[in-house]
Formats: sequence, C-alpha cells, structure tokens
Amino acid sequence: MTTSASKLRVFRMGIDTHQELVIYMRHDCDVCLSEGFVASSRVGISALGRSTIATLNVTSDRLIPEGYAGLSDSAMERLGVSHSDLISIHHAPYVESLSLVRRKVFGHRLDPGDMVRIVSDISAHNYSDVEIACFLSVCAGGRLDFDEIVALTRAMVDCGEQLEWPGTDRVFDKHCVGGLPGNRTTPLVVSIVSSAGLVMPKTSSRAITSPAGTADTMEALTNVRLGLNEIRRVVRETGACLAWGGAMNLSPADDLLIRIERALDLDGDGQLVASVLSKKVAAGSTHAVIDIPVGDTAKVRTLADAERLSSLFQNVGAACGMHVRCIVTDGKKPVGAGIGPTEEARDILAVLQGESGAPGDLRARAVLLAGHLFDLADGLGVDAGMNKADRLLQDGSAWEQFRRITMAQGGLKTLGQARFRHTVRASDSGEVQSIDNRRLARVAKLAGAPASLTAGLRLHVNVGDTVTAGQPLYELLSDSPGQRDYALAFSQMGSPIFNIQKEP
Repeated sequence: MTTSASKLRVFRMGIDTHQELVIYMRHDCDVCLSEGFVASSRVGISALGRSTIATLNVTSDRLIPEGYAGLSDSAMERLGVSHSDLISIHHAPYVESLSLVRRKVFGHRLDPGDMVRIVSDISAHNYSDVEIACFLSVCAGGRLDFDEIVALTRAMVDCGEQLEWPGTDRVFDKHCVGGLPGNRTTPLVVSIVSSAGLVMPKTSSRAITSPAGTADTMEALTNVRLGLNEIRRVVRETGACLAWGGAMNLSPADDLLIRIERALDLDGDGQLVASVLSKKVAAGSTHAVIDIPVGDTAKVRTLADAERLSSLFQNVGAACGMHVRCIVTDGKKPVGAGIGPTEEARDILAVLQGESGAPGDLRARAVLLAGHLFDLADGLGVDAGMNKADRLLQDGSAWEQFRRITMAQGGLKTLGQARFRHTVRASDSGEVQSIDNRRLARVAKLAGAPASLTAGLRLHVNVGDTVTAGQPLYELLSDSPGQRDYALAFSQMGSPIFNIQKEP
C-alpha cells in the first residue's frame, strides 16, 4: 500500500535495460493517472536521499501489483533501493541543457560552459536515450569545431574521477581508432613497454562498432572490472594494467555515449577524439600513440582523412596537456587470424608465447607501435625502439610481464570454445585480392560477438593468398544456431566479402 498519492513501492522487474533507467507503472495506477503520465514520459524518482530521472513504460494491470511501480535493474542500482522499498514519484524537472542541444541543431556553437552543462546532465542520467542520440547526431559529420572538441574533452574529464600517479612524471598510453578486424595490439604493446619499465595504466572501452574491443578481449583472459583502488594496486605492483574503463568513474559520460553510438553505428570524428582523449587524460596519461589504420573498408578510408584526424588528436591532446603521436598504418586487410574476443585472445597468447603459428602481422604491428612509444619516451629512434620491442618479445620478457599483470588482476583464465562452428569455403580458385573489413566484422557481430565472448570467426586465408575452390576461407563461431544462421545468411548477401581473382 502507498502512504501518499505520490509514493509507491518498488517492484523488482528483473529487466536489464543496460544503462537506460526505466520505470514501469500500471495503466490504472492512481499516481500515473493523477499526474497525467503517459508512456515514454520522463519521470522523477526519489528514494533514500537519491534522485534520478527514468523513462516510463505503461503496463497491464496484471503485471505489477497494485500500489507498486516496477524498476529496471539499472534504475534500482542507481537509487540503491530493494524490492518493496518506498519511492516518491513526480514530474521530472526540466533539463535546461537540452535547450543548448537544440541550439546546436540549428547551427549555433557550444562554448565550454555549454559543454559542461550538457555532459554533466548526461553523466547524471538526466537525458533519455533519444536525447543522447540527438546530441551525438548533431555533433557528427564535422559539426564540432576545434574549440568545441577541446571543450567536450575537458567536460568529459571533469565529470568523473581522475587518476594521479605521484612520483611518476611520464605515463604512457596507446589507442587504435578501430575499423580493422583482429587488430588487437594493445595487450601486446602494454606488455612490451611496461616490461621495460614504462608506466602504462591502460583503461580500454568495449566495442562500439566492432566485434571486440580491447576490454572485451581481455575479459576472455582475466578480470577487467577493476575499481580505482584496484587499478592503483595493480599498477603499483606491475607498472601497468589492462582494465575496462567503464568499471570506474573515469569520464563516465563517455560510457553512456558509447552505448548509444553502438546502437546508432555512429562514431563521429569530434566525439571519437573527445572519447579517446578524455579517458587518457582522466587516467593520468601524459604521452600517447594513436594507431590510425587506413583502407577502403576500414573506419578511416583515405590518407587525407587520416591526416585530418591525426591533426585533431595531436592538437586537442596538446590543448589538454598531452603529447600525442599518430601513426598511419595499413588498414586494407584484417590483422591476425582471430576476430571476436576469445579468438583475438588466442592470437595474443600465441604472439606472447612465441608460438610458430603466431600471426606475424599482429606481432609486427605491436612491435611498430611499441617502438614508437620507446622513441616517444627516450628519443632513441623508431628503428631502435622496434629492435628493443622485438627483443622483449623474443626473450620472453613481454610474456612474463603479461602474466604478472593478469595475475595481479585476478588470474589468467582458460579460453572457452564456441558451441557451433561452421566452415565457409571458397567458391572459386584464384588469389584473394581484397577482403571487405566492414562486412567481415559484421558477420562476426551477427554471430554474437562481443556479447558472447567465444563468438566470432577464425580466418584461414588473407589478402594475397592463393586458394582453390572448396578451400576454407574462415570458420564461423557462434553459441546459438540462430546467430550462426543469421550470420551465414548475411555473408551470402550482396557482394562477396572475399574478392578472389579467378584463375584464367
């Protein structure tokens, strides 16, 4: 029973809406009727000294008991309430920063104060998913100028926690802008450079538009959900970490934005730069190398686009007090053999352990990026830095360091196996002229990656290889027959993913 017209008891719905806060109310609920709430209304909720805003879903009278309001898992967690706790329900306060988003829609610039207000409200869950999508859309397509990108970056840093490393004046980092399946160099680079004494507290995001992010891949190998104190402990013990940035409060608005970007399949340049650099500044990094793969089916398609993005990263980084070096790399073909969290983890272990069948292209890219970090640190030259990285892989130092990091984070896991496997074969004989990176990544995502850690695919050939009709091109891996069949159906639609020049 309620104690007043604006109060209801919590009903645990058991519905995972991820980071979206949702409240469920009966269509005949006295509060719903008296306040004039309708489906999709933004509703204010208060309990136990906390307040938040949630989106209303209206249900039948049989789903929720009379006198109760259902809450999604994320709403219950944010309010800190349990089943049957009393909550106060009211009209959501007007979110004034939304007027600034509307101004941007009509072409007006956002100054630093505007960005702070918008990002603060997003971090406080005051925006609905639709409103976040509006903000992201109006910032995409080159609609943010340089000053706006700097302001967005700083606002995203200021809305969360920031790590400091007393006694360490240089902290290193690395990032890839993505778009290249299998390019999982970060765990290798972190292991190489930190084995030589560079401090590298790496916090990574989950995938936005790819079949795996570094955090997804590392989750197949070890615990990545580390709090700030755990991060400090691991770095104190090993000089590095490989953690998921979303498990802590570093640039929290970024995690909310990434969730909507993933749904929109949208990753604008301004938002990309602010997202990457805000996490690095918040993590206390002072020096960073950014990998920008360029290819016809990569995220960055032309050298001109790469140069423009490089300039943004370097200049925004400088404005935020960071030394940023961008490396333009070959993005014409997938890297390694595994695509998807577990399969990429297999490649990482193979390179670190020096296995004879380890993917040479993945190893070479990691050595290149580590070489640039060594040069950025000590000015010894990129070639000398690459030689140093190569030695640290060969003598086992990088593998030993990776083991130290994973043990400090909770131990090294045994990799799982997908339940369903299907081999896709070549229909013609000839040379593989090109591979559509975007469509190949899409196949791995439809198979279930990265939500399913073992889903994805394993390549048997790459660009430049000669194949015969019937030879395996790749093995599709999934944990459900429905996802397997869905991915296979997509792979057979449209132009071929593997462009094979037929033999005369």
